Amino acid sequence: MTLPVAVIGAGPYGLSTAAHLKARSVPTRVFGSPMVSWREHMPAGMLLKSTPVASNIDAPQPGHTLFDFCQDVGERRYESDWDAIPVETFAGYGLWFQQRLVPALERERVVSVERRTSGSGFELKLDSGEQFAARAVVVATGLSGFAQLPPELAAAVPDGPSASGPLSHSSQHRDLSVFAGRDVVVVGAGQSALETAVLLAEAGAGSVRVLARRRGAVRFGAAPDGQSPLKPDTPFGRAWSLYAFSYHADGFRHLPAPTRAFLVRRVLGPLGAWWLRERFVGRVQVTEGKQIVRARVEAGRPVLTLAGDVDGPENELRADHVIAATGYRVDVAALDFLGPGLRTRLAVSAGGPRLGAGYHSSVPGLFFTGLPAAASFGPVMRFVCGTEYASPRLARAVAAM
Repeated sequence: MTLPVAVIGAGPYGLSTAAHLKARSVPTRVFGSPMVSWREHMPAGMLLKSTPVASNIDAPQPGHTLFDFCQDVGERRYESDWDAIPVETFAGYGLWFQQRLVPALERERVVSVERRTSGSGFELKLDSGEQFAARAVVVATGLSGFAQLPPELAAAVPDGPSASGPLSHSSQHRDLSVFAGRDVVVVGAGQSALETAVLLAEAGAGSVRVLARRRGAVRFGAAPDGQSPLKPDTPFGRAWSLYAFSYHADGFRHLPAPTRAFLVRRVLGPLGAWWLRERFVGRVQVTEGKQIVRARVEAGRPVLTLAGDVDGPENELRADHVIAATGYRVDVAALDFLGPGLRTRLAVSAGGPRLGAGYHSSVPGLFFTGLPAAASFGPVMRFVCGTEYASPRLARAVAAM
């Protein structure tokens, strides 16, 4: 009997990978709640920073783009670089994609993956109690478990961040209207921080302040007509470097590890979308060039002790709530469904599992895609459009096993 391949995760990368495996007639079982991060861990009213062409989940056959979805369900068609896509539309597109190409999705959680004691492959256990063998495992868990909280903030909430507590991570919020009339500080300077701040202000927060460590960190990108026509076009804008990262991601693996780690952090780094500027200016206060050196909670309210980027006195910032929009960082230890034997055998480089050309790890039969693959294949793996590069290559490598 041919053992199936297990795909863990049902976001854009998991669904795209499963569709490509199915097209190659590879027996596959796919686990997870479809598009859960987009449906439950992003604020209502959010707009995607990516353009429509950069928001397609790659499929092995035509007819499954965002534009196709909009046509099929009779929704407004998003096709121009001037169009901003609501998160609700994108989540609906992902569910539509899943229903058509991955209809046998199993909405169960994988609780453990171990090497089989006899023969090759893996033994998996589900939260239902079922155990089964798989010849290969693809980890496509997206952002799950990778939310990053600076240690200074983490020290103030020993039990962890919480949407209902004094301090939270941006991934813990769906409804920002609960902050109406309250003073909120948003830590960070990327799109998530700036858009969260705008949505808070529009939801009636008493005051909203963005706190950024570097001076000049709060900035916005250029509109589509403000980009140089002399540079190559990419899903992220016009630039030679973005062209290389988008279409020649395999070459990224051959760069030195420190260089890869630096580029994953900095390329396509913190920057607000061009269309957000008008909604931001005049509604959100900004404090730049200040670093959080300590954080504490007094009478249920967070208090941040700040120091400048040059010598100067410390000062305090008080609020009703602090939201850390401080992004995500891959940590293999956070993948606790992988047995300790697997995790200790995983070679790690530049902050993620070291992957070969077909997205295979140092453990035979164990593959990674999406955010954990960025350390090997570059910043394009942080975005939906990276499915176009990753999914066909990964499926081909699995089918060749």
